Amino acid sequence: MSDIDESVTAELTRLRESIDNIDAAVVHMLAERFKCTQQVGVLKAKHQLPPADPAREARQIARLRELAESAKLDPAFAEKLLNFIIAEVIRHHETIADGAR
Repeated sequence: MSDIDESVTAELTRLRESIDNIDAAVVHMLAERFKCTQQVGVLKAKHQLPPADPAREARQIARLRELAESAKLDPAFAEKLLNFIIAEVIRHHETIADGAR
């Protein structure tokens, strides 16, 4: 990268630092989300509720798609991301339910 203008390198570094900060925030937000969903899993297991709630999941996907559109983010990408997260949450809920039996 020695042939690249210093101002370009500086701007690239600045942008990458912003990306790194955003990535860290995303990880921390996901950790907080999973803390909440773990509590939901415990509550569901205690009351023998199913690990998955397809109606809730459909509402969340629709809501996230709308949020993505308003944020100029590809709604299909947002849906894929939420589906990935939901699958992990359900897996956690199943594990919690298995442990409660």
